[in-house]
Amino acid sequence: MATEDLPTTMVLGLGRSGIGAARLLRSQGHGVLIVESRNNDALRAQAESLASEGIEVLLDAPLTPDTFGGLPRPVRVVVSPGIRWDHPLLQAWRGEGIPVEGELSSTWRATAGTPWIGITGTNGKTTVTHLVHHLLREAGRDAPLCGNVGFSAAELALQRQASGAKPPDWLVVEVSSYQIEAAPELAPAIGVWTTLTPDHLERHGTIEAYRAIKRGLIERSQRRILNADDPDLRSQAPSWDRVDWVTAGSARDLPAGLDPLLSIENGQVQGRSGPLFAADCLAMPGAHNRQNMLLATAVGLHAGLTAAQMERALRCFPGVPHRLERLRQLGEITWYNDSKATNYDAAEVALKALTAPLVVLAGGQAKQGDARGWLAQLRQQAAAVVVYGAAAEEFEALLHQDGYPGPLHRVAGLEQAVPLAAGLAADLATASGKASVLLSPACASFDQYSDFEARGDHFRALVAAL
Repeated sequence: MATEDLPTTMVLGLGRSGIGAARLLRSQGHGVLIVESRNNDALRAQAESLASEGIEVLLDAPLTPDTFGGLPRPVRVVVSPGIRWDHPLLQAWRGEGIPVEGELSSTWRATAGTPWIGITGTNGKTTVTHLVHHLLREAGRDAPLCGNVGFSAAELALQRQASGAKPPDWLVVEVSSYQIEAAPELAPAIGVWTTLTPDHLERHGTIEAYRAIKRGLIERSQRRILNADDPDLRSQAPSWDRVDWVTAGSARDLPAGLDPLLSIENGQVQGRSGPLFAADCLAMPGAHNRQNMLLATAVGLHAGLTAAQMERALRCFPGVPHRLERLRQLGEITWYNDSKATNYDAAEVALKALTAPLVVLAGGQAKQGDARGWLAQLRQQAAAVVVYGAAAEEFEALLHQDGYPGPLHRVAGLEQAVPLAAGLAADLATASGKASVLLSPACASFDQYSDFEARGDHFRALVAAL
């Protein structure tokens, strides 16, 4: 069924990562079949385009034994991140001796010789990834950004091969727990771990299993950079060796034995040999962004950047799409897109970073987690809350049970939430002189969108049309 006379490599999932892996493998001479459970006009158009490249696509094909009974036995199975690593079909293929791997594995092999900067964590990894990319680019390094954010790592590798360009100086790769789990060979030159709080437990089962997956990537890294301000990471400090810790506070406030590579002393980012630059040179709200800045700075030091180069770059950093992204000022109302906040902890961080009064939009596909901190911040910061999507009823009940005192509205989706929030914010601005509207969903996006980026883009378009 796949390209004639070639053994079949089967790619599961017609998403960005699956398409990237399929194209890279096809360029290397593999016969490739993509299997996708969905079927719609956009996917059919995508399948036609891929067929012209020699990549076959089977749509409307659920991950069940019946689907694969009539297909060629694959020589390799490549799994997109959205598919559980312990899915029974994957287990069966492994039992038959068929290699099963994640979509990053083929990129890792294709970029042998190029050092990776692997950045992971529950929250903060996207901002740190963008910061590291920005620091290196501004210093003249060829260091493209890819992985769990932005560009598929496989597409990037293919693009570089096709153009005949020399390999990059670095690859800056955001890596999710799903991707790490499915690509145990990844061994970055520099590994960064931003934070760890309960997330994806519906997939990984326990926080211990989730932590072990993240830790595996860092243990395989030549240089290891960890955030000393994260309670979970700090609690594991005695179990680590060869780690560069950073703190957005003073080194004196850390437990005995934690000697940070970077800290903040007297308003300066402090290295082991003295001050580097002013701690306020990054114009992004929130104490968490100082942690992100220091993690990125530690990478910059290991990559050979000077303090002056990094300070110049930090002062012109434009921010990260979908992460406390300031969309526009409309009259006295400021609109923020925080679609990347896909769990309670990330949404709590956003609430802490902004000043009241806020109208908060929350909803989507709910995750397991501890909502208490998020609810406490909503009580303090949110003058009104609009809940939407699959989690709307659950969130409404949570807020009522917690005694949330402000106006609480439930709507179907962002099309209804945005104009409602505009009216609520206008009333607040009349009373207090200013207001902000914050999309910070505290949920995954998959009830209504393909990913958090699609959700944020839709919100941005709705706000731009006001």
